[in-house]
Amino acid sequence: MSALLDRAVAEARKLPDAEQDALAALILDEIEDDRRWDEAFAKSPGKLAALATRAAEQVRAGQCRAAGFDEL
Repeated sequence: MSALLDRAVAEARKLPDAEQDALAALILDEIEDDRRWDEAFAKSPGKLAALATRAAEQVRAGQCRAAGFDEL
């Protein structure tokens, strides 16, 4: 276990059981969500690359503009 995760778990142990359960549910949901994304991307790498190429072409053609993360 990394030092940061070890520290987070130590702090979580100080919380009431209900808050620990809520935190655990959030972590498990995030892990499952990441797994599903990884699985989806692995099934369609060609489609993802094609979409990225098309998006870049549209930005270059002035049909849309690239958005920064703060604009999403």
